[in-house]
Amino acid sequence: MRALSTSVSLITALQALAIILPQPQHLSIPLTKRSTLRTADGRVDPASIRAYVSSTEAKLRWGAAAFERNTGTALFSSSLTKRAAASGSDSLVDDSNERWYGTIEVGTPPHTFTIDCDTGSTDFFLPGPSCGDACSGHEIYNPNISSTAEPLGKNFVLEYNDGSMAAGDLYTDTVLLAGFKASAQTLGVASLYSYGFSSENFGADGLMGMAWESVSEYGANSVFQTLVSQGAVPEPVFAFKLASSGSELYVGGVNSALYRGPFTYVPVAQQGYWQVTGDTIGINGKEIVNAFSAILDTGTTLILGDTSYVRQLYAVINATEVGGGVYSLPCDAMPNVTITLGGKSIPLSADSFNFGTYGSSGNTCLGGIAGSDGLGDLWILGDVFLRNVYTAFDVGNSRVGFADLA
Repeated sequence: MRALSTSVSLITALQALAIILPQPQHLSIPLTKRSTLRTADGRVDPASIRAYVSSTEAKLRWGAAAFERNTGTALFSSSLTKRAAASGSDSLVDDSNERWYGTIEVGTPPHTFTIDCDTGSTDFFLPGPSCGDACSGHEIYNPNISSTAEPLGKNFVLEYNDGSMAAGDLYTDTVLLAGFKASAQTLGVASLYSYGFSSENFGADGLMGMAWESVSEYGANSVFQTLVSQGAVPEPVFAFKLASSGSELYVGGVNSALYRGPFTYVPVAQQGYWQVTGDTIGINGKEIVNAFSAILDTGTTLILGDTSYVRQLYAVINATEVGGGVYSLPCDAMPNVTITLGGKSIPLSADSFNFGTYGSSGNTCLGGIAGSDGLGDLWILGDVFLRNVYTAFDVGNSRVGFADLA
């Protein structure tokens, strides 16, 4: 009887302790945007945008190639047009001009780093202790001082569209994302950062991808998917608000204070990128694009689409092409652009569509939709779109939800 009494007392004590201890909760990470596409006075160079489009194309080709290696099947129904890269490789892309970044903790004891939050890739990497001058200005992750770090005995080399690269060794370690712990998370520890990842070009210390395992160069889960697989988050959902102020990544659910009304959900076409099927894209009341495939990508600033469709969109408002699928129009005449997904029409604000002034007059601006010859029939819905809607990425149900901003 004494043993039974002791067991009951222990259970009662544990129950009381559970009440006292904080329970898992949804937590958010404030996001900051770093941009070098615009100058201090807000002007934009079309050549910089064109280079940025090429970078985005290369990033998606890298992921598509990883998908085919990992699964044995092609990611897209139509192949992406492949352009020659200076390095002879399209493994990754340096799109460091426009990034949303927040903080993450890695190791035991935990150390804080800034990371680019990118739904258009999967892998996670940080600068390592042997990176040298190339990583000057960045916070360095040292696996030798983390009691939970384990080497995987594998190297990684990520080659870039412009011939630069990041390279190093793969480890596993504990990662805390908004307070939720991912154990044995695979991460790259870079011993080489190219100029594209220098502190003057890349505001974060490293990059955290949030797409699916199938497009991972490492063949590993993203940090968030590790959290889901380990049951570490209350819901298998993360959500973004991207705006000029109050931007955040919400982990383990959605932030009800940041949206109003119900969500409209669209299923993911296949678990590679966050790819969905859209209904229409229209401008000034005229529908130009119907039944299109699109990728939701926080790592891309613009909206990118097939050059011929983009030309038709801008023809409605008599905009002027200034080179390579980039168009100019009067700054005070931004059009009404609407993108419809799952039956929900999402208008683009004039502020988000206006990408900045062009030329010396100050009266001409560049539009936030650009043409691409390297994406096939895919559209990329980046910041220009995402700033207009609260977006939930539902890993558990393989879908993306859209709600009006509060």
